[in-house]
Amino acid sequence: MPNDPLLQPYDLKHLRLRNRIMITSHEPAYTEDGMPKERYRAYHAERAKAGVALTMTGGSAVVSRDSPASFGNIIAYKDEVVPWLRELTDECHDHGCAVMIQLTHLGRRTYWNAGDWLPVVSSGREREPAHRAYPKLLEDWDMDRIAKDYGDAAERMQAAGLDGFELECYGHLLDSFWTPLINEMTGDYNGAFENRMRFTVDVLTEIRKRVGPDFLVGLRLVADEQAEGGIDKEEGIRIASYFRDSGLIDFLNIIRGRVITDAHLTNVIPITGMASSPHLDFSGEVREATNFPVFHAARIADVATARHAIASGKLDMVGMTRAHLADPHIVRKVTEGREADIRPCVGASYCIDRIYEGGAAHCFHNAASGRELTMPHVVERAAAPRKVVVVGAGPAGLEAARVAGERGHDVTVFEAANDPGGQLRLAVREQRRREIQSMIDWRVTQCAAHGVAFRFNIFAEADDVLALAPDVVIVATGGLPPAPAFVGGALTVSSWDILSGDVAPGESVLLWDAAGDQASLQAAVVIAEAGARLEFMNRERNIASEVMGMNLTPYLGALQPHGVVFTPAHILEGVSQDGNALTCRIGSDYTNVPMTRTVDQVVVNDGVVPLDDLYFALKPKSRNKGRIDYDALLAGEPQPAVSDMSATFDLYRIGDAVSSRNVHAAIYDALRLVKDI
Repeated sequence: MPNDPLLQPYDLKHLRLRNRIMITSHEPAYTEDGMPKERYRAYHAERAKAGVALTMTGGSAVVSRDSPASFGNIIAYKDEVVPWLRELTDECHDHGCAVMIQLTHLGRRTYWNAGDWLPVVSSGREREPAHRAYPKLLEDWDMDRIAKDYGDAAERMQAAGLDGFELECYGHLLDSFWTPLINEMTGDYNGAFENRMRFTVDVLTEIRKRVGPDFLVGLRLVADEQAEGGIDKEEGIRIASYFRDSGLIDFLNIIRGRVITDAHLTNVIPITGMASSPHLDFSGEVREATNFPVFHAARIADVATARHAIASGKLDMVGMTRAHLADPHIVRKVTEGREADIRPCVGASYCIDRIYEGGAAHCFHNAASGRELTMPHVVERAAAPRKVVVVGAGPAGLEAARVAGERGHDVTVFEAANDPGGQLRLAVREQRRREIQSMIDWRVTQCAAHGVAFRFNIFAEADDVLALAPDVVIVATGGLPPAPAFVGGALTVSSWDILSGDVAPGESVLLWDAAGDQASLQAAVVIAEAGARLEFMNRERNIASEVMGMNLTPYLGALQPHGVVFTPAHILEGVSQDGNALTCRIGSDYTNVPMTRTVDQVVVNDGVVPLDDLYFALKPKSRNKGRIDYDALLAGEPQPAVSDMSATFDLYRIGDAVSSRNVHAAIYDALRLVKDI
């Protein structure tokens, strides 16, 4: 066997896992009508065939009708789930990968106005902040039917051929009995330690009655709530040891923290700028104290940390879940000695934010994840090489160059700046977001490996491009902040001016955010930390509407201590100069009462307008006149050939050179177009 600790097999009772790397339960929201159909299966199969030992499906697969899906959860209370899970499991097994699932009753952590509109239930009546549901206090008949629902779901998982499952016990129904912060039950289900564990024992006993002693069952449990009056480390280890001694479970999957708000959730699942593997040592302490199989995942994003987790005996199986969204082929690359080729997870948590905001998970910089049915993780070489010119080395241009290089084409990239990265160069100026630099560096390294040539400090014009006699030209020139259209717009500065350091923050500042993206918040942090009095104003009813919960958290944490005033639902309508001061005319969609603000600086954040002069200069000279056949693009087919003897190249534009969007959109533009060139 190889000497790498990560590549050693692990025996969990009768189940031999081929290495120590797993994907923990998570819900990417790829279900259709609550079922894990083709897209779901393809997502897990891609990682299975690349070598992961264990993939856990269905984060929070729901067992009861009064536990409605809140973010695309698998519905485990329907018999029709069995054949879909059977197909997924069989395919993963064919690749040598074990499959488990996570079963749960969400308790109060869901919506009362979803699914069948049944009241949510819990061991306490307190409202769950994240989902805003006031629960009904459980009655005896509720507990009887829910225990039966768990048993029914367990039988379905066994019938589907899975290797086992875990019960989620953090922020959901079962662990609500454990914690004094929630439990209001009386009688046999509160008070003494054994009473608080009783309902979980009831559920596990019902499960074992249904599936027998050999089917693998574990708990993903909170072993420290990190909250005054809640479960602490000592109590958490006692809980873990109690269930170990019960003989009802086979493994533990350790969680630390609470998930009741976005801020709490980011401590459990840290994002970019936060500590890597913050709960690894704690999980190791639980393993040492219990001497029981322990799994764990919390921002273990790199192979070196994962290897340390196993080699040091902290974990038996190490979860690299978001890392496998970024690169599903981690194990294969480790096995082949190609760790340097692993696409890094940068912790942007675009994946998780999209799930919790009601969308499907997508990786910040791997557009193929979750699109395995249509997008490749490994780009095939083209039948014949072509000469490709890419203009712009931002995210879109770098991805286009990388994919074209892997296709075997002769690729040249023009970039006006002296470094690659485009708008991301502004993002990584913030200390907290500097990890994002690795997504730029990875692409540059991959481009170099495939012979891509870069020409920096050249503001390419049509003649520069045509001098290379290209077969294909891809314009990825990005965009620039627009001039504000309101009266007095020339008196303002842009968020880019602040982020680049070209303009220093004033003493009293109004920041008008029309785009709702991270640039507005990042600029706000720069302004606030410079000591300015800052008012952050936007038109929507929520601030920074394009920045979802987990990414919003660190910005609010940075801004609130500086007394920043947030003013949603208002509109900056104009700016005029009055001596050294600026008077801002403020309106609203909700009232006609005029308002003003007097400040010494106005900062505007309004996305970008495409920098598209080069595209329009080249358009009449191209074969396809810049046209993209959307039917072919969406079908994953090559763009149709255009016969035009007067022209010699095809022309396309991607990313913000088309319209102001985000990094993922830019990279997806590039991948789905260039994979067929």
